[in-house]
Amino acid sequence: MEPINHVAGRAIPFGRKNVDTDVIIPAHWLKTITREGLGKGAFEAVKKEPGNVFDDPDYAGAPILIAGDNFGCGSSREHAAWALLDMGVKCVIAPSFSDIFSGNAFKNGILTVALPQEAIDRLLEVAKTDQIDIDLETQSVTTPFQDRFAFDIDPFRKHCLENGLDEVGLTMAQNDAINAYEAKAKAGLPFLARTPATAA
Repeated sequence: MEPINHVAGRAIPFGRKNVDTDVIIPAHWLKTITREGLGKGAFEAVKKEPGNVFDDPDYAGAPILIAGDNFGCGSSREHAAWALLDMGVKCVIAPSFSDIFSGNAFKNGILTVALPQEAIDRLLEVAKTDQIDIDLETQSVTTPFQDRFAFDIDPFRKHCLENGLDEVGLTMAQNDAINAYEAKAKAGLPFLARTPATAA
């Protein structure tokens, strides 16, 4: 997982409320056995709408998505986070998120920023013409027009995102403690380390 400290660039001014994971990535894309390529299926139904924001070349490769309230609701598919990552999104800003989606996003290195609707409305307007800046260290979202919006984040999640630590990374960070425990267990309980005798 790549560390996230600072995300800056154009933001996709989506803004739609109650976007469920089936909208983010439709079910027929779930047959894949790899994460690569899911970005092509992201927001497939929305992309069929004339003039949709995802087809606007101004937002191609944008690292930020601005959404509406209750983003990521519906089923618990982790593919939604994978699809966002594959299309280049590193941060989603919305008034609120589904708990399961927020957890999946965090585990895959996507920063979710919850801000009041007034701030979202302002960012949606700025995103049409200018870039947005997100600083995880200071927990702030800023614009070139001196707007500054503070956001809260769980300290553990912040630590993991800043250091690029997923669940495997967290475990590996405890490697010395794990090895010490294994050595102590082997010395104190040698029968645990015995291998079964093989039949002749």
